[in-house]
Amino acid sequence: MPLAIGKEVLDKARREGYAVPSFNTNNLEITQAILEVADELRAPVFIQVSDGARKYAGMENLANLVKDMASRTKVPVVLHLDHGADFKMVMQALRAGFTSVMIDASHHPFEENVAETKKVVEAAHAVGVSVEAELGRLQGIEDNIQVSEAEAFLTDPDEAERFVAETGIDYLAIAIGTSHGAYKGKGRPYIDHKRLEEISKRVSIPLVLHGASGVPTWLKEKLLATGAELKEATGIHDEDIKKAIPNGIAKINIDTDLRLAMTLGIREVVVGNPKEFDPRKIIGRGRDYLKQVIREKFELMGTVGRA
Repeated sequence: MPLAIGKEVLDKARREGYAVPSFNTNNLEITQAILEVADELRAPVFIQVSDGARKYAGMENLANLVKDMASRTKVPVVLHLDHGADFKMVMQALRAGFTSVMIDASHHPFEENVAETKKVVEAAHAVGVSVEAELGRLQGIEDNIQVSEAEAFLTDPDEAERFVAETGIDYLAIAIGTSHGAYKGKGRPYIDHKRLEEISKRVSIPLVLHGASGVPTWLKEKLLATGAELKEATGIHDEDIKKAIPNGIAKINIDTDLRLAMTLGIREVVVGNPKEFDPRKIIGRGRDYLKQVIREKFELMGTVGRA
């Protein structure tokens, strides 16, 4: 089926009380894993392309790959630009056929963020494409985004209400304590659920959670067994994800857990069988673990059977 429009998928998710995972892709195998599991579970899904993925594989190449493979699925698939750096990058995504775009001007002062976002909203809405923007800054590292603890700040509920009203965006990414990457501090990361509740009362559009990978214990333990150095890696707890969804979180971004799953499969084959040189067997094991992680995310977010 043709690609779905982001707003239509997420409005339904917020209205019915579940979330849709938005998985980053960089290549064929990741895309295969996402779509095969989504089809099997009859679950709507976002597939997103970051700036790093664009530089690695090419924006049009990834867009064409997703569009072609999605055309043979039976579930809604949204092709989303993750952390669009500027108006030019968003325009490239629109020309490539994306059905959802993010403009991330969260590093600018409030008024400048509003102005940049409004410009993108006007262009994207003119061609029927949905827009995500961000208010607040998440700590951590993701591709070209590096935010220190000193630079990070949580989303203000008053500003969120004003930002949505002034920009006309379709969904809002907020900062409530999650962070990009596999290292989210020591122990259990603190998620400000009271802040989320207040934002949800004031903002009726779908809310988005970035930096929400869980770094599953089973995945970490298997990686450590292969010699990987991940002792301080920690993720967002499943309980916090479940608690956030009834308060308006309708889209949850997942990247780190996919990277860990792919790396695990590759390390198991390469470390366990040094004579193996068939890339299909090496990468194929990673794809198997990707499917396991992806299935767990759909189940966690209540997306199974929602297509």
